[in-house]
Amino acid sequence: MGRLIAACVGKAEHIEGYSPLTGINKQPVAGPVSIGMQGIAEDAILDRKHHGGRDQAIYVYFQGDYEWWAREGVAATPGLFGENLVIAGPTSASTAIGDRYTIGNVVLEVTYHRTPCMTFAARMGDKLWVKRFHRANRPGAYCRVLEPGTVAAGMAVTSAPYAGERITVSELMEFDLAKDIPLDFMRRAVTTPIREKTRFKYETRLADMF
Repeated sequence: MGRLIAACVGKAEHIEGYSPLTGINKQPVAGPVSIGMQGIAEDAILDRKHHGGRDQAIYVYFQGDYEWWAREGVAATPGLFGENLVIAGPTSASTAIGDRYTIGNVVLEVTYHRTPCMTFAARMGDKLWVKRFHRANRPGAYCRVLEPGTVAAGMAVTSAPYAGERITVSELMEFDLAKDIPLDFMRRAVTTPIREKTRFKYETRLADMF
């Protein structure tokens, strides 16, 4: 059993010194928030090519990973990494594609990991942040919404591990910059409920091998 530390939303705004509008600057909400199949309605998602959609409706970060960052000198507060939900209990290293989280009447399913970008680096005020985030390998998890509903900070979170192949979000992140991904890994990954964009990429690569 875990606990929901915070639910966070962002509005479209500029980061100082960075021209594109972004919704990454998320802040904790006092009170309940409504989660639909596309995420939190009040939350701004501007780069639809890389964020949002049914397979990346909710971005979850883990309190245990934030505690690690705090020991590394990062003043970790809910919403700092642009996440929608902060959960205490699991960590990135223990979270696999297909794992499910139930919070009240909301059910989420893990689909992928967070890949850092220049917007994230601008948010952190660190030009080297993308490399630092990769090295840490604590990406948090994107989730699809299986059952919509309402959540609020302080609610209990029940975890249900995926019963099939366990591909953790940390394991996936290790291949972000890899030129070649092992065939066995791709074969394992496509048996999970991984996001469709990655499934298509892996299945295409596997088909091209034969």
